[in-house]
Amino acid sequence: MTRIEVETSIRTDLGTLWRHTQDPALHQRWDLRFAEIVPLAPGRFRYTSRFLGVAVTGVGTHAGERHRTDGGCTSALKFRSADPLSLIRQGSGYWRYTPEPDGVRFATGFDYTTRWGVLGNAADRVFRPVFARLTAHSFELLRRWLEDGVEPEGQRRRLDHLRTSFRC
Repeated sequence: MTRIEVETSIRTDLGTLWRHTQDPALHQRWDLRFAEIVPLAPGRFRYTSRFLGVAVTGVGTHAGERHRTDGGCTSALKFRSADPLSLIRQGSGYWRYTPEPDGVRFATGFDYTTRWGVLGNAADRVFRPVFARLTAHSFELLRRWLEDGVEPEGQRRRLDHLRTSFRC
């Protein structure tokens, strides 16, 4: 399957964007992929995701960061889940922050392996595009929060309302 990649430009300074993406309390507010992110130890966290009413947990580990001479930086992480209900077994990814004249170019790329064999691979053909879309929507929530001051929780409620409005 294809690596998930999403990027956007956000009119903010790098320090503000870094804080909103690296602080678990702020991160869980805007990222639709996670219901909860709890720090366990420096560089480690536990996450809970809910998808179609099913909650799954996993752990993530900060795998390092690199600061570039242009003022940008990249943060890498690894994640895994031992939860038998989680389609995702393990994966890794990065967040890249690149200064631009009017803000910061914020990009992510990540990939993962699945469990459940052939069934997991089939499920991932549906899940991966949904996961990519959730990531893109999350970046939009973050952008609107940092640029316009629109709290992510209000935006999430509107998205939840739209999702329930289209159920048959």
